[in-house]
Amino acid sequence: MNPERLQDSELMEPQVDTSALAPPVLAAALVPVPERARGLLLKMFADPYVLGQEERAELVVQLRESVSRHPQVSELRVLLGMALCVNLDVEEALEELREGVRLAPDSFIAQLKMGELLMRLRICKKAEEHTRRAALLARNLAQTELARRQAAAIRKMLREGIERGGYQSPLALLGRLRRLWRRQRDEDLAVANG
Repeated sequence: MNPERLQDSELMEPQVDTSALAPPVLAAALVPVPERARGLLLKMFADPYVLGQEERAELVVQLRESVSRHPQVSELRVLLGMALCVNLDVEEALEELREGVRLAPDSFIAQLKMGELLMRLRICKKAEEHTRRAALLARNLAQTELARRQAAAIRKMLREGIERGGYQSPLALLGRLRRLWRRQRDEDLAVANG
């Protein structure tokens, strides 16, 4: 049989271009991460619960060293933020992910992971913003699907009322206290006059 004819028929599946699914990873992109940390990262990506306490601490130390040597590489900060999350150092993880987003606001993974951490902290409105940015930055179907699933989880949390009250600056608390004092003063005046 003629192979060209087979390719056109329904019997043979068409060739799929897999280069659109994920961008190629250059070996130079992994250079800032030590070899031992790469192995621990692979274990963490496979299943974060497999890493023992010593391995998590070692991974954090090695990634911190890499970040100190290459402070402008946002991907390293995202990896460190993820490792800190697995190590349950939430505040430091939030700082590293914020810095990763600041260094590379057009980074899909930085926006997605920032949204994921905020979602887990139940700061849903901010999580929704970062996840939306990640969806807009998605370059392939896998990234689009990750952002879609995370956005669906956030919408479900919002619909069910599972939110921690949202993210607010400390100044917002002062404004709320001022309004409360004003309301009490107005009530006291109304009682005194009435």
